[in-house]
Amino acid sequence: MNVADPRSLLRAMFDAAIAAAQPALCVPRHLPTPPKGRLVVIGAGKASAAMARAVEDHWRGSLSGLVVTRYGYAVPCDRIEIVEAAHPVPDAAGEAAARRLLQRVQGLTQDDLVLCLISGGGSSLLPLALPGLTLDDKQALNRALLASGASISEMNCVRRHLSAIKGGRLAAACHPARVLNLLLSDVPGDDPSDIASGPTVADSTTCADALSILRRYAIDVPPRALALLESGAGETLKANDARLPDTETRFIATPQMALEAAAAVAREAGLEPYILGDAIEGEARDVAKTLAGIALQVARRRQPVPPPCVLLSGGETTVTVRGRGRGGRNVEFLLSLGIALNGEPAIHALAGDTDGIDGQEEIAGALLAPDSLARARALGLRPRERLDDNDGHGFFEALGDSVVTGPTLTNVNDFRAILISADNGRTDSASRSS
Repeated sequence: MNVADPRSLLRAMFDAAIAAAQPALCVPRHLPTPPKGRLVVIGAGKASAAMARAVEDHWRGSLSGLVVTRYGYAVPCDRIEIVEAAHPVPDAAGEAAARRLLQRVQGLTQDDLVLCLISGGGSSLLPLALPGLTLDDKQALNRALLASGASISEMNCVRRHLSAIKGGRLAAACHPARVLNLLLSDVPGDDPSDIASGPTVADSTTCADALSILRRYAIDVPPRALALLESGAGETLKANDARLPDTETRFIATPQMALEAAAAVAREAGLEPYILGDAIEGEARDVAKTLAGIALQVARRRQPVPPPCVLLSGGETTVTVRGRGRGGRNVEFLLSLGIALNGEPAIHALAGDTDGIDGQEEIAGALLAPDSLARARALGLRPRERLDDNDGHGFFEALGDSVVTGPTLTNVNDFRAILISADNGRTDSASRSS
């Protein structure tokens, strides 16, 4: 079987992954029964405004609240205030919103319920630092973490221990009210403490862990930040902390759910989907080499599965920034994949971030075809040089192969699909020889 239009099929799978994680679909089934007292809605993340709208659309009782989302991701609400702030490098609007969130949950009682809507991006959108640190400190730290090659779990560990609102501190401020967390996961492994750095859940990591990460990646931080960590003053709330209220946490959408939606699209098109993992991490260019090796084995040897098929994966890779290009982890992955495949026939791929933003660009990701490198060289582009300069966006934009979705109002992390549409021209005997 040959797939007639692999680019359109890949895009349909990506769109299905995004659609499966839309708050309007995921939130209503998880709404609680009305409390005896007040319902207060709070939240942060790229999907938080859309989540808030879904609450309003399906909640018949009274409510009030405040959520903060990324610029451009606001959704009109009548009873819940929506504030926009900067991501991935925080700004004063996010700092002010974080203060207001803490104020909003003051004075609650045991009869009240706090509905907390958390999604990816919340770490940058709630940049309220511990006393002694400034917003400038937080901005500098975020930039350094983003460029270091640290995993999202490692970055969030550091952020939690220098925050006045993350690491369970927002939950403690809700005491003695009950808290129901509705989480839209964008992190490998779906660890609640890593989603927006866990403002309303307990944290098992320590200041010592945060210090170890800073040393591992040689990240410079202000002396006052080091002092907070070394003294233990930045310690987060643990599971046995008496300040933590009665808390329930529910995952309303996850990377695995998005991959399964994409797999359903593939089956409808007659392709067998194989989900390789929803929590793949590592340097983007190295992960690409590994997946290229698997794709080539499928195309050339029909192992471990025969084509036509699609290899799906999610998670969050990292990029250690050494160049000056317009990089993002998904286009870095895709450019490295293209170099490793080296024009292999019948293999197409798409990599993109389900929030519509790869790195700091308003571009979700890109498409790769067997002729991508040849077309690039015809334009005078040198793929390896672009990869060395972390310029994936510049590379694929020049080819006209960027994937632009606009604000998706959700975020279930990275999406990768490698479509192997047919045998690549080798004979059966050639495929069997090795």
